[in-house]
Amino acid sequence: MWAHSTLQDRRRLWRRLCAWTSQQRLQLNADTACLFVAATGVRLQGLLGYAKALSATFAALGLDNQPLRMMASALRNSGAAVPQAQAVPVDRATLVQWALAQAPAVKMCALLAWKTASRWAEVAALSSTQFLLVTPEEIVVDWEQTPKGRRRNPFKPSRFAVIVGLLTSELAEMFRTSAPFDRLCLLTTTGLDAMWARTPEMQRYSAHSIKRGAVTHLFGLIATGAPIPLHLVDRLAKHEEPGGLEAISETTIRYGGDPLALARVLETAKVTSHL
Repeated sequence: MWAHSTLQDRRRLWRRLCAWTSQQRLQLNADTACLFVAATGVRLQGLLGYAKALSATFAALGLDNQPLRMMASALRNSGAAVPQAQAVPVDRATLVQWALAQAPAVKMCALLAWKTASRWAEVAALSSTQFLLVTPEEIVVDWEQTPKGRRRNPFKPSRFAVIVGLLTSELAEMFRTSAPFDRLCLLTTTGLDAMWARTPEMQRYSAHSIKRGAVTHLFGLIATGAPIPLHLVDRLAKHEEPGGLEAISETTIRYGGDPLALARVLETAKVTSHL
């Protein structure tokens, strides 16, 4: 249902809520959860994160989460959804140099995250069956069973990524020499952040620096005239695509048939060739 790291974070938050309500001698429900969030004393963005996480947990447990959803909405209207700080983007050379010294699964996860402009948790959760094609020239990934709602809507244009260009042959060789896996990498987002905090040349970066670095790299190329359609950057990064002449409906994708042909038609290779 959730990425492993997300599940662990939400379990910890749930235990904190249970301990707080017990200490305050309050019944555990969505109303007292709102009181708990307010009592944490974190910044506005942290309050929104807690409210959203607890709302999702209550919903997963079949409990009423309306007060938490209302709290999250109010926090968004107060500007909590606007990031106050962004991860420092990592460049390809720095990431590759670090990755080459790591264990095979970590190395593969880092390079795939860069090539697909993805969050670490999304790539780490991939199973070997989600690689529809692996050759030295082309790798096709199906995100359907990974986080961010692909299972709930398998017909998004961002469902597939076609990897070509630099690092593709190296990734294909890593995949060829690996045993089948249910989860590509056990290192969580939090674990990666901790690892980088202990590594002098990576201390200024966080796990989100990979995705931010890839998108920043693409914007730099576009600014200098590279023929990379912006809507395909949205598609590769799994962001909401704007409408327009290049838009493709989810209904059309549902009728698309062969996954490999569909993945290629969605044209993410035009972006990964530059990463």
